[in-house]
Amino acid sequence: MRVVPLVQHPNYAGRMSGLIPYILFDGTARQALTDYQAIFGGKLFLHDYASAGRTDGPADAIAHGMVIGDVEIAGSDAGDGESSVSMSGMFFSLLGAADPGTLTQWFDALAEGGSITDPLQKRPWGDYDGTVVDKYGITWLIGYQEPQTTQGQGATA
Repeated sequence: MRVVPLVQHPNYAGRMSGLIPYILFDGTARQALTDYQAIFGGKLFLHDYASAGRTDGPADAIAHGMVIGDVEIAGSDAGDGESSVSMSGMFFSLLGAADPGTLTQWFDALAEGGSITDPLQKRPWGDYDGTVVDKYGITWLIGYQEPQTTQGQGATA
C-alpha cells in the first residue's frame, strides 16, 4: 500500500473544509470507514500500520484513514496504550448537510446495526431531526428544515 500524504493528494490538496472528526476505533477502523464511505459517498483512503512503519499494533490495522466527500471523517485503529472512542455528552451533527431525502437515507443506514435514540421526526418548531447511535458507538444528530413552498405569487396594491 503506497502512502500519499493527504495534503499532496489530488482529491484533498488545499481543502480543509473545517472541523473533521478523527476517531480512534477499537480495531474496527477499516470496516467503519468503509461503511461511512458507502453511506456518505466520497473517496476512501486507508493506510495500514505496516506501510506507516507503526509497530504498536497489528500490521494490517489502520494507521490513518479518511473519507473525503460531502461528509469528511478520519480515523485509525487505536494503538497500544491509546484509548478508543467512547461518546458521551456529544454527537456529530449533520443538520442540513444534504437534501431531506439524502439525510433520511443516511439516518436509516447509520441505524442499521445500531440504535435509534430519537426517531427522525417533525419537531414543534417545524424542523425535522433525530438521533442515532451507529454500530461503532458514534452518535449522530441528523435533521433538516422542511422545504419551503411558494404561496401566492405576488400581492396587488
